[in-house]
Amino acid sequence: MAATPRGISRSLLPSAKTRAAIAKRMAAVSGEMTTAAVSEMESRHAWFSELDAKHRSWITLVAQAGIDGFVQWFANPEPERPSTADVFGSAPRELARRISLYQTVELVRTTIEVAENQIDELMPRGDRAVLQAAMMQYSREVAFTAAEIYARAAELRGAWDARLEALVADAVIRGETDETVLSRASALGWRSSANVVVVVGPEPAEEPTVAIESIRHECAKAGLDMLGAVQGDRLVVVLGGGEIAAPDVALRMVERFADTFGAGPIVIGPPVDHLAEATRSTRAALSGYRAAAAWPDAPRPVRADDLLPERALSGDGHARRALARDIYAPLAAAGSGLLETLIVFLDHGASVEATARSLFVHANTVRYRLKRISEVTGHSPTDARDAYVLRLALTLGRLLPTDGRQTS
Repeated sequence: MAATPRGISRSLLPSAKTRAAIAKRMAAVSGEMTTAAVSEMESRHAWFSELDAKHRSWITLVAQAGIDGFVQWFANPEPERPSTADVFGSAPRELARRISLYQTVELVRTTIEVAENQIDELMPRGDRAVLQAAMMQYSREVAFTAAEIYARAAELRGAWDARLEALVADAVIRGETDETVLSRASALGWRSSANVVVVVGPEPAEEPTVAIESIRHECAKAGLDMLGAVQGDRLVVVLGGGEIAAPDVALRMVERFADTFGAGPIVIGPPVDHLAEATRSTRAALSGYRAAAAWPDAPRPVRADDLLPERALSGDGHARRALARDIYAPLAAAGSGLLETLIVFLDHGASVEATARSLFVHANTVRYRLKRISEVTGHSPTDARDAYVLRLALTLGRLLPTDGRQTS
């Protein structure tokens, strides 16, 4: 015995001959139903009118296929669960990329509502009840089919995007950010033309795809572009746009998704001006990530520039030159006894009084010079961590050339 379609009461289900006659009458007005549906789409949905003629014609084909498919299913002598794959098969796959799932649902809803209204207006009174019940079942199947199409498209796109994103991240790490890589990043939605920061941390404990999407969600809320990929045992995240280059902005942003990384240090590279220059931020972040074990109490996340001593001792030439150039050289150029005061202060165990006696100056003079040292270098000699940075900068400043000269 043939199965009764859900949504139609057995008492309302007519014979196959009667259904065929009803379907024939409905087929005669299907063109009017399609025209009415498209007209309603234009008046109800502003975005529909903004589509070009080609995409509007494809949607018309889908609406017509949906109505014709219902007529054929209803007329079937052995009614079964409706198959609506052919409804969307009448339009190219490109249509699924041109209109969103939400817009598709709106089109299906509009078409069904118009068809139901047209049944009341164009069909004989005796046909209406069974057609309305059948339409309810058929429209549900159409909705499920639309959801399946978009789900498959999302899975395929997601897998492709993940591979493409991994390629872009790998190119950034290896310093091969050419026009091809920039084009690929653009295809992934990268819009930023300035301000880029690279973050390196341990690979997440959860599924990498889920972790990356979680980070992407946080970045989207902040209006930032984001690329990410797992490289070996580490997760590399590239952030761009907004005020990411402003002081502390990148730090606060990474704090929002720090728990997504696995256990271990998270290092933020210095900001650069463009994705094409991201290799500089990547190099510093990777160097800091390797050297972070030497500072167990480092904050999480931590800036790569805050790990300059550890990076220098682990063999990073860029870090050594940065300490000599950005700390030692400004002190030497500032004069006023700042460099000498720092050396004596550190050699005398950070004692203001001992430093004053050694320099034959008043203790307040030493305090003033220590304040000036902090202003010039950004590091306070009275802080234990900053004193360590300054001590290493003094050593490297004596060994390495700064501003093209060999320092004494």
